[in-house]
Amino acid sequence: MKIQIGQNIRSLRRKHQVSQEDLAETMGVTVQAISKWETGVSHS
Repeated sequence: MKIQIGQNIRSLRRKHQVSQEDLAETMGVTVQAISKWETGVSHS
């Protein structure tokens, strides 16, 4: 079973109408980090 974390983040973020910028600010990370997580570019 492969967990699709990035897909879950994107789906929940969109469901709750939260922008990448707002999520990044809330989590204390960069917008680029959110984008990488959602696209699966980040491996860490």
